[in-house]
Amino acid sequence: MMKTILRWFPDGDDSVTLKEIRQIPGISGVAACLPHIPVGEIWPLDRLKSLRDEINAYGLECEVIESVNIHEDIKKGLPSRDRYIDAYIATIRNLAAIGVRCLCYNFMPVMDWIRSDLAAPAADGSTVMEYIHDTVIHMSPDQLADAMSGKARGYSLPGWEPERIRLMQADIEFYRGMTQEDYWANLKYFLDAVVPAAEQCGVALAIHPDDPPWQLFGLPKVITNAENIRRFLSLNNSRYNGLTLCSGSLSADMDNDIPAMIREFGGMGRIHFAHVRNIRHTSPVDFQECAHMSACGDLDMFEIMRAYHDVGFDGYLRPDHGRMIWGEKARPGYGLYDRALGVQYLLGIREALEKM
Repeated sequence: MMKTILRWFPDGDDSVTLKEIRQIPGISGVAACLPHIPVGEIWPLDRLKSLRDEINAYGLECEVIESVNIHEDIKKGLPSRDRYIDAYIATIRNLAAIGVRCLCYNFMPVMDWIRSDLAAPAADGSTVMEYIHDTVIHMSPDQLADAMSGKARGYSLPGWEPERIRLMQADIEFYRGMTQEDYWANLKYFLDAVVPAAEQCGVALAIHPDDPPWQLFGLPKVITNAENIRRFLSLNNSRYNGLTLCSGSLSADMDNDIPAMIREFGGMGRIHFAHVRNIRHTSPVDFQECAHMSACGDLDMFEIMRAYHDVGFDGYLRPDHGRMIWGEKARPGYGLYDRALGVQYLLGIREALEKM
């Protein structure tokens, strides 16, 4: 049966507590991470056991991990990639040892996700994350990093670690000499190495789409639409090679039909993790994140949840980014109040579907 969870950051890197999450009806666990471990290093088993025990102490499960980031040398296809792949496999084995069943990761080059503003004012008086394409493409890497970290309220931003920011311009230049086909080949090399280990350990790998799902700064992008997702899944046919289907990321491209994707890839049993959120376009390439309700944005949440219901989705689902409402000061996108409202809305739709 599908499990509903919430994302949570440990070690004081989150304004939201496990005690508060435990009080949200319908939440069985959290998607956790260890954001302060440098990219490419093995996540230590003792630290993971401590993380699991901390979560379990509040009656919550620790079956999903997000953001074991992939070292850039793997994406670049450098000779050093094998060392980092071995470390990644070791981390997967350690995750399995504490009961993790799903690992959400991405293969986005240089920068994981981009917004032009992390706290843009919305019409209802809340603040939201916003993407304005013209603003982004005229920013230098340093300006982008400042825009992202400047409104992070002191919290870590996965994919925008200081060590990555320092190398950003040089990495962008490197990728300008790489073809899209080269990048696909590097992704396949990674999958062929790690999927057998994940399958052996019982840890489903769930790749997250590019956010936004189009090319920027000449960087290769691969998880952007149904055609590319089909190609990705065909690179390794193991069921353990699957998706984190993020409705908000993929729907930034207005040509992407989210319910159709859920029916196709969920029907294949290849969606392991669902990030469900809504966005509102202000142009075909500009958007604001918004409340989860269908009426608040461009996505039909009922149809999205019905698609998951119809394919018998038995993975993990969480509400994704929320607004900052009621004066809350929190990690951008990850406050308590709006996500709690969002998850109750989604659970209400789920109950209605089950009883219809």
